[in-house]
Amino acid sequence: MSASNNQSVLRRTFKNWLSGTMAGVAVTLSGHPFDTLKVRLQTQPVHNPVYKGLLDCFLKTLKWEGIGGLYKGIGSPLVGQMFFRAVLFTSYHQITVLIAGPNRINKRLNHFEYFIAGGATGFVASLAESPIDLFKTKMQIQIIQAKSTGAPMLYRNVFNAGYLITKTYGIRGFYQGLQATWCRNVPAFGVFFGFYEIIRRSFIPEGGTLDDAPMYAMFLAGGIGGFLYWFLTYPTDVLKSSLQSDNSDPTKRRFRGYIDCAKYLYKKEGGIPRFFRGFTPCLMRSVPANAIQFSTFELCKRYLPF
Repeated sequence: MSASNNQSVLRRTFKNWLSGTMAGVAVTLSGHPFDTLKVRLQTQPVHNPVYKGLLDCFLKTLKWEGIGGLYKGIGSPLVGQMFFRAVLFTSYHQITVLIAGPNRINKRLNHFEYFIAGGATGFVASLAESPIDLFKTKMQIQIIQAKSTGAPMLYRNVFNAGYLITKTYGIRGFYQGLQATWCRNVPAFGVFFGFYEIIRRSFIPEGGTLDDAPMYAMFLAGGIGGFLYWFLTYPTDVLKSSLQSDNSDPTKRRFRGYIDCAKYLYKKEGGIPRFFRGFTPCLMRSVPANAIQFSTFELCKRYLPF
């Protein structure tokens, strides 16, 4: 590969990385309050619930913690999502180039290949996302544990949670729930990127390129892709939240693993409806947050001066 080609690859990679970082900021600021409500509804006790529903969860959060309660644990995802989205979009670009190979014109994949590329991206990106979600979840559920059992707050902030968990339990503590993150992210990002590509490319004028597609196409494609991400795979997120909210000490956990968690939730906590707890705030978040995320990413890619 020539020096000019090397520079071109590095420039594209850096542009994807920086654009993904800005997309991470956008999706976190727009979606975190909904995520807080979702996680609290997913993980509260079944027999003595703290919240009666979405509105009650929202009102009690404001009453007990103020507006800042809706942004509880945002430190980890704000910093982490900047890194995660950079990894996500950069990995996706590299994987699509790898699948396309050196001889394909314009590196354009077929529809099925975009789904495959998205799934592979989900596998890689989970290594960055899983600990971010873990520390965020630990912070978000502390109020539930305090109100339902009187347990003391263990962590001052998400960074303190990450430090203490990793110090005490090592890499296994750091990656608590990684298997569940893979089980969610591989199909979810396959759907996410697959439908995103199909929709946005349908707006390319004949003989044109993606740069000729209107920006509202990116907004629409991101919103629909995000909605389908959650609508089609939500139960896997419930399992992930349940496993990551479990005790950090492996000897004190309720669940032995992914299958055991699924069986327990089904048999002991309400059957099929248990896997859709927190579904409403999740869908409310999915469209605007992901529309903003993809629009931010594409705007940055389009207008960054290099």
